[in-house]
Amino acid sequence: TSLATYLDTNVVLEGACERVIVGDLYCDIPLGLYVIRGENVVLIGELDLEKEELPSHMTPVSAAEIKRAQKAEREATDLKGSMRKRMEFLDFD
Repeated sequence: TSLATYLDTNVVLEGACERVIVGDLYCDIPLGLYVIRGENVVLIGELDLEKEELPSHMTPVSAAEIKRAQKAEREATDLKGSMRKRMEFLDFD
């Protein structure tokens, strides 16, 4: 079979979840049944649940907490970008 054959195959995930990481915090958000078009798959593999996936300093938090952390991170990035623009305007680097 050719590579093109594999690209036409879709992937169906049951019990899928998205792991969101912000700094040292993480949350696994359940997605349920998830269908991914084969053309969007670059790499696929299976996790060994017996092994530690994350460094020990990572802290699991609720979905609400990770969303607050994402918002704070986004606001900090936006502020940093606006400060950089002001510095460029004033010709400071």
